[in-house]
Amino acid sequence: MKRILIVTCALMLCVAGNAFGQGQEKRTGGFGALDALTADGAKNKLAAWLKEVGKSDAATAGKLDTIWKDQSRSILDRVADSLALGDPVAAKLMLEARDPAAPAPIILPGVFKDEKRSAFFKANLALVYSRALVNRRVYEEALETLKQFGADEVADPAAYLFHRAVCEHALQRKADATKSISRLLDEGSAIAPDRYKIVATLMLLDMHTWKDKDLGDIARKMENIERRLEIARGGPETQRQQREVLNRLDEIIKKLENQNKKKKPGDPGPPGDGPPMPGDGEGECPGGGGPPMPGNGPPKGVNPSSNPATDSANAGGNSTGVVNEEKFKKLVADWGRLPPAEQRRALQEITSGMSPRHREAIINYFQNLTNPALNRK
Repeated sequence: MKRILIVTCALMLCVAGNAFGQGQEKRTGGFGALDALTADGAKNKLAAWLKEVGKSDAATAGKLDTIWKDQSRSILDRVADSLALGDPVAAKLMLEARDPAAPAPIILPGVFKDEKRSAFFKANLALVYSRALVNRRVYEEALETLKQFGADEVADPAAYLFHRAVCEHALQRKADATKSISRLLDEGSAIAPDRYKIVATLMLLDMHTWKDKDLGDIARKMENIERRLEIARGGPETQRQQREVLNRLDEIIKKLENQNKKKKPGDPGPPGDGPPMPGDGEGECPGGGGPPMPGNGPPKGVNPSSNPATDSANAGGNSTGVVNEEKFKKLVADWGRLPPAEQRRALQEITSGMSPRHREAIINYFQNLTNPALNRK
């Protein structure tokens, strides 16, 4: 499955580079693979930090040992508990960030700019704090917090890049999200868990369909407005976004009215929404089996995830979002030789039970397999 994942990620990076006109820069030095701390390395750094802040007593050392003996928990979770163990401000901040009933923060906590605090403490506290905010869909403050630090300053660079990309994607900062995802799938490839890579790839695929000022763009803005209202952000910025949506809807309505006035009797109606399944209609896949053109958006009835961070842990619906490895490999190998009807039947079988979002990703992936423009070496 990992080999298939790598192929998929590489393809999506190619698609994103073509779509946004900003493919990966060639590096001749200065950047390389990001490294995550091992459990022992993280524990040693935290022990040294606890000593710096005057928490080197036997009781604290025993609690630290207990935290790091639990290997069922991620390194980042254990880092979070260790920071809370040594600093009451960190403990309070994380408690508030994780509390779904607590008001969403509107300013950046001062601790992250406190020059008296160590860079290790601030960077890792920022990551666990932002992760908690992302899980509550408080993307604005989560992103602003992460931007104070770099991926190479934290214990888990892959988590940093993934949660930063989730924020940028949710806030429709396409260029920034693409850059973060590219780093995750490139520099962080060796340390990123598969769930991060899968969701990051799905975000790239989703952004490939984005087009300014179309109905999909309006839908994304409306979803963001709804999110802001849910976290009690009904102030001037939300009102500005609401006016923007209403103005754009008015423009579209006027345009459609003008088109209807010019329309002659017997003219065909507008084409159907979304990309068809491979093999639909007569002959081969439409357009040689290529991907949907940017701006067409996801298939009818399919909406991108509103919380990719949660999806990375449990990828949507009743499905795990993971296809049968052997069937997937065989279908990739045989795809170009299958008649359209068999392609359609195989896709329906392999995506059975998946959420609409994962089904869309798999369909677009196989459509891209036979597109020469996207398969150049």
